[in-house]
Amino acid sequence: MESYRIVAGVDGSPASGKALDWAIEEARLRGGSLRVITAWHYPVLGDAAGAGPDVDVFRQSAADDQAALLSAAGGERSGLSAEVIEGSAVQVLLDAARDADLLVVGSRGHGGFAGLLLGSVSAQLVHHAPCPVLVVRENEGGHGTSS
Repeated sequence: MESYRIVAGVDGSPASGKALDWAIEEARLRGGSLRVITAWHYPVLGDAAGAGPDVDVFRQSAADDQAALLSAAGGERSGLSAEVIEGSAVQVLLDAARDADLLVVGSRGHGGFAGLLLGSVSAQLVHHAPCPVLVVRENEGGHGTSS
């Protein structure tokens, strides 16, 4: 029997930390695998000469955000893999979810507007993902509980 596959999209935000905690526990309970994905992109910036910030700064920032969340997360780590991938968060996560049984994300990441209950990335994923999507709110408690 093939293992239950979960993809968790994280960006370093508190909501994505909650999503990661939930996904780790769910993968443990199901005896499945967890693929943790952090997407990053090089913003369109630059001066009149076209010079912009070093691309490695953005890649390293995404890797640092992911590492901090993984370090803070508890739970079983067997079957967990982590990747930092260049591209728009929506497209990277849709691609990663192609072979997944479940996609888990936080309700609002670093780019969210304070009044939104569901961020633009999670809203797009809910409508376009090839598998079920679980959106974890930042103010919710642990696995299956509320604070």
